[in-house]
Amino acid sequence: MIQPDLYRQKFDELKTCVLIPTYNNAATLAGVITDVLAYTNNVIVVNDGSTDNTPDILAAFTGIQQVSYSPNKGKGWALRKGIARAIELGYHYTISIDSDGQHFAKDLPVFLEKLEQERNAVIIGARNMDQASVPGKSSFGNKFSNFWFKVETGITSPDTQSGYRLYPLLLLKGMRFITRKYEFEIEVLVRAAWKGAAIVSVPVTVYYAPKETRVSHFRPFKDFTRISILNTILVLITFLYIKPRNFFRSLFQKKTWKNLVNDQLLHTGQSDTLKAVSIGFGVFMGIIPIWGFQLAAAIFLAVILRLNKALVIISANISIPPMIPLIIFLSYKMGTFWMHGNAVNMPFTRHITLEMVKQNLQQYIYGSITLAVTAGVTIGLLTFIVLKLFKRKTLLAA
Repeated sequence: MIQPDLYRQKFDELKTCVLIPTYNNAATLAGVITDVLAYTNNVIVVNDGSTDNTPDILAAFTGIQQVSYSPNKGKGWALRKGIARAIELGYHYTISIDSDGQHFAKDLPVFLEKLEQERNAVIIGARNMDQASVPGKSSFGNKFSNFWFKVETGITSPDTQSGYRLYPLLLLKGMRFITRKYEFEIEVLVRAAWKGAAIVSVPVTVYYAPKETRVSHFRPFKDFTRISILNTILVLITFLYIKPRNFFRSLFQKKTWKNLVNDQLLHTGQSDTLKAVSIGFGVFMGIIPIWGFQLAAAIFLAVILRLNKALVIISANISIPPMIPLIIFLSYKMGTFWMHGNAVNMPFTRHITLEMVKQNLQQYIYGSITLAVTAGVTIGLLTFIVLKLFKRKTLLAA
C-alpha cells in the first residue's frame, strides 16, 4: 500500500528527485508520470525532441519541472540535461526512470531504502534478465556490458544496462562527459566508479511489451558500434592511467618510502631472486627511451611477469628530474660504441635540452637501451648480493 506523505517526506529529506527522459513515448508517458507523482512531486521530465504529442501530455502536468529542446539528441544528452537541472534545483540525488513503461514507480522506495545505507553510491535497479519476455539482444548486450564494466572498474554488477538508477549528483557535479546517446549510461557508471562511488544494485520489476507493440529507439548496429568504441577508449584509460593511479594510491596511502622499501625488500615472503629481478627490471624500464610511458609500461609488464610491483615502481623512479641529465649524458656516452666515427661528443651539463637530444637521436636511443640493460643487470645483481648478505647477517645475529 502506498503511503504518499511518508514517501514525499523521504524524497524531500534526502533531497532526491525523479528524472524521466522521454522521446516519442506518448502512449506510456502520462501513466509513468502519474505513477511517479504518487510518491513525490520532485519530478523532472526531459522532452528529447519528441515529434509526437508529448508536449500536449506534458502541458497537463503543471507541477513538475520540464526541460524541452529540439531536435532529438539522444538519451544520454537528455540525462545530462536532466542531471544539470537537478543540480541547479539543489537536489543531491536523482532517480532516472524510463518513460516507456518498462520500469515501475512502485520500486522507488527500494532506492530510498538503499540510499539511506549507501550515500555515496550509484544504485542500479537490477532487472531479472532470465525471464522469458526479455529480448535476446537485451540479454546479450547486458552480459557484454557487464563484462567490460568489470574490466574497466574491477566491479561485478548484474545489470549495467539498466536505465533505472539513482545518481549521487554532488559526485557528478563538474564532470564533463563525452557521450550523448545510449552509451552515456556506461560512461557515467564507469567514471563514477573511477571517482570513488560505490556501485550497488537493488532488485526491480521490469516489463517488456510484446514485440509487435514494443517501442524501442535503440539502433542495434549504430548504437552497439558506439558502445564498442566507448569501451575501447575506457579500457585504454583504465590500463594507462586508472590502474597505475590506484596502485600508487594503495602504496602510499599509509606508508612512507622507508617503510615501503623495508616491507617490500626485506620482509616479504618472496625469493631474493624475484626481488632482485624486480628492481633490475624497474631500473631498466626507468631508463629505456619511452618517456611518458615508462611507468605505465613498467606496471603493466610487472603484472604480466608477476614481479614485485612495488619494487618495480620504486626502482623505475631512477628517472626522476634530478637524474635525467645524468641518464641522457650516460646514454650518449654508451651510444658512441655503436656510432663509430659518427658519434657526437656531448659535454655533461644540467641544462641538457630536447634540441640537444634531437641532434643525434639514433646515438641516444642506442645508448639509452644499452645503459638500461647494463644498469638493470648491474643493480639487479648488486641487490641480490646485498639481500643474501643481509640474510646471512640476520642468521648469524640470531
